[in-house]
Amino acid sequence: MEAGAQKIIVVKANPQRNIVESTDNPAKAENVLRLTLEECLTYAFDKNYNRESMKLTEEARGDSYHQSKKERLPDLSASIGETFGYNKTDETFIDGNYQLNSDLVVYQGGNITQTIRKNKLMSEQAGYQTKQYDNDLTIQILQAFLTALGNEELLKYQQALLKTSEEQVKQGRHRYSVGEILESDFLLLEAQYATDKNNIVETTINRDNNLLALKSLLSIDPLQPLEIIYPDADVADKMSKLPAEDYVLERSLATLPDMQISRYSVEIAETGLRISKSGYYPTVSLNGNVSSGHLNDLSDYGNQLSDRFNAQIGVSVSMPLFNRGRTKSNVTQSRIALEQAQLDQKQTELNVRQNILQEYRNVVSAESKYEASKVKEKAYSSSFEAYRAKYDTGSITTVELLQQQNNYISAMNDFIQNKYGFMLKRKILDVYMGERITM
Repeated sequence: MEAGAQKIIVVKANPQRNIVESTDNPAKAENVLRLTLEECLTYAFDKNYNRESMKLTEEARGDSYHQSKKERLPDLSASIGETFGYNKTDETFIDGNYQLNSDLVVYQGGNITQTIRKNKLMSEQAGYQTKQYDNDLTIQILQAFLTALGNEELLKYQQALLKTSEEQVKQGRHRYSVGEILESDFLLLEAQYATDKNNIVETTINRDNNLLALKSLLSIDPLQPLEIIYPDADVADKMSKLPAEDYVLERSLATLPDMQISRYSVEIAETGLRISKSGYYPTVSLNGNVSSGHLNDLSDYGNQLSDRFNAQIGVSVSMPLFNRGRTKSNVTQSRIALEQAQLDQKQTELNVRQNILQEYRNVVSAESKYEASKVKEKAYSSSFEAYRAKYDTGSITTVELLQQQNNYISAMNDFIQNKYGFMLKRKILDVYMGERITM
């Protein structure tokens, strides 16, 4: 290979596993990460940075819940003080004071109980928020994975077409040299060949960009070689069996974390209102104190500690009389937050219902387009082959041949786009229904 020449990577299909493998450098084959769709999802759930952040949020809220339960326990503090000094008679002295203090809130208008409940609800809600993120992540992986597959399949068609265009240019050059076709016809063949080469370049870049997006979702190095493993050839046809619309809606409403999150938001707001109302009630606390100490002379230290020992226990009641309307305002704000959460819950359910029904009908439409484009692609493929045979015998013009070729290219593009568009929409419906995503 000459210096500065571009290295060409030959891509072929492995018939045993339908794996796209690079034959450019077999020595580097072990460095390539090969993943099925299911393995991509497993990898992402384990490695995705944003998901790890969601799990940390879960952990933090769980810790807040466990900490709030400890608020029922008494606190305990100790203090030790030693004072050194001298007086006007130049006599030095040392005083000591030792204390143990404890407080226990007995009653606070239900504040502690409701705070525990609120933190428990927030901890559980965080789990559903992670599930919601998992659904979004799954859909993004599906889109990147299937789009890359579609571009890879399109490349195979385009590479076959490029060989055809190359043969047409060779035949055209010969026919032009012997005067069978005009120079303009030969130039049209060369233009089609150049267009076909450019199509391969663009599709290759699109595929690589999709793989780059997939790497980002998996939180792996952009330079890490990644190859995706093809599913069974008839996987799209297997998806044609669609559940009934009412079943899909019922399953989605029961499993989508969006619904659970909105329900938790209402319960959290209800608990927040109770916490605000607790500000109207008195706080009753038990407190205890144990203290001792010594004065001046350390020679009788033990007896001093015994003589100065003091223990006491008491009850304190704090009555809220006037706090410039803060409690009333807190209650008002909490009530508004509750009403807002209730409205959000209704809106969420309405949005979910509309979205599921729309997605279901989009799947039906996408399947219809896929089936129609499959028939169209087959028809235009056969027509193009027939026109090629006629062109070889001189029965049709170059313009007629290229028109049929472009018709076939258009039908082929529609077929690939509709096929993988249908697969994506169908799998998104499975995500909504809480089904395990396989392919």
